[in-house]
Amino acid sequence: MKNMENAGAVRKPEGTQEVRALFQKLPKASLGFFPTPFYKLERLSGELGVNLFIKRDDFTGMNLFGGNKVRKLEYLIGDAVSQGCEYVFTFGATQSNHAMQTVSACRRAGLKPVLYLVAIVEPDEADVRSNLLLDKIMGAEVHIVKMLPGEEEADAEDRSVEMARAHMKRLEAEGHKCYEVPMGGASAVGSAGFIEGYTELMEQAEKLQQDGVMGHLDYIFHGTGTGGTMAGLLAGRALNHSDAELVSIHVSHKDEGYPARCAKLANEALALLDVEPLVEAQRDVRTDLNYYLPGYEIPNEGASEAIRLLAEKEGLFIDPVYTGKAFAGMLDYIRSGKVAQGSNVVFWHTGGATALFAEKEILGNLFE
Repeated sequence: MKNMENAGAVRKPEGTQEVRALFQKLPKASLGFFPTPFYKLERLSGELGVNLFIKRDDFTGMNLFGGNKVRKLEYLIGDAVSQGCEYVFTFGATQSNHAMQTVSACRRAGLKPVLYLVAIVEPDEADVRSNLLLDKIMGAEVHIVKMLPGEEEADAEDRSVEMARAHMKRLEAEGHKCYEVPMGGASAVGSAGFIEGYTELMEQAEKLQQDGVMGHLDYIFHGTGTGGTMAGLLAGRALNHSDAELVSIHVSHKDEGYPARCAKLANEALALLDVEPLVEAQRDVRTDLNYYLPGYEIPNEGASEAIRLLAEKEGLFIDPVYTGKAFAGMLDYIRSGKVAQGSNVVFWHTGGATALFAEKEILGNLFE
């Protein structure tokens, strides 16, 4: 990564073409299918009184079970290949969308994937489901890290990273070069993919505006976990001169330092493009912790209602872990008047509907 002191060599670009030109300097693996669909949800728009659009990053590929992490992985795997790595290590929960997509990306690029997955909900080895099943079908080396009695989720995650790094050290000593992808792909390299993603959205929104389908873009809602997606969107928003309000709905607990860390990550991603820091936590970061409880991978009624509503009104699927809670938060903002009637609102669908086929503890009650 370039030192932040070297940032600022490039002036802030004036249009999407200039933004896209900045990415030519970064190694990239061609993994996804872009641009992803972007369109208006007509029936829900009429019911809610806003112009509601959806960005379908559940369609990014590489396989049927794609999701938003592919944007990050194009640059992360590109970086790993450029460095001559043989193995890629990453982390997450046992049903991690990110981990599954990392395995898929590795297989596409000829790299060997190794996963260290925390069993927040312990899987049944006799009935392996959802993303964990896909990991195994693709032949990933999977290490399940069981939660210790009284252990917090964050502590188990830290322990999984320590175990993985010890494994990497052993492989490096044997002459095998390894690449570490952080949980959720939340690094400057990974977040760069969502600077590009925001630029893609701006191009699509401009086309709809020219066609008279969309007015000024007012709000963008999405779910945030590790913060890599949000950091990229924040950087992309600033770089593209957008004034849309980005509302990031938490899917897990985060401390008070989370916004500052995400703003720092956004500026580190900009530094990779030789662009000066443009994101300030207090000014630009808007997160909401009111919709994730009782916890990560633990369902709630708001998310279940959101899943049912989108399925019944638009024939679309979201999941109980990420997009369901984010969509529930957006619905509450609209229904409570925090988002004014007639606003142009985008829901960024980050994928993850495979969780609908996960363990019942994750799925919850989707039937009224």
